[in-house]
Amino acid sequence: MNTQSLLTILLMALATYLTRIGGYLVLRNHKPGPRTAAIMEAAPGCVLISVIAPHFASGHPADLAALAITALAASRLPMLPTVLIAVASAGVLRGML
Repeated sequence: MNTQSLLTILLMALATYLTRIGGYLVLRNHKPGPRTAAIMEAAPGCVLISVIAPHFASGHPADLAALAITALAASRLPMLPTVLIAVASAGVLRGML
């Protein structure tokens, strides 16, 4: 691995960490209302979708099938199993198609 790639990964990890603790630091003395709490609980799913959605715009059949499987899993399962099913289905379908 070259130095530029390693530095990029480390900076991305730092940015992720700072955004995670930033919310706690800003809201440590404030109790959010029910609407704010609901938005904060939904945010991880929104972030996940914003990261993976552009890849499905390609129209590749394996990606579209994985998206359908993921949507079905998301309607019935919690976040972690859904993510695992999404990754596994995308990997298997890309390998097959």
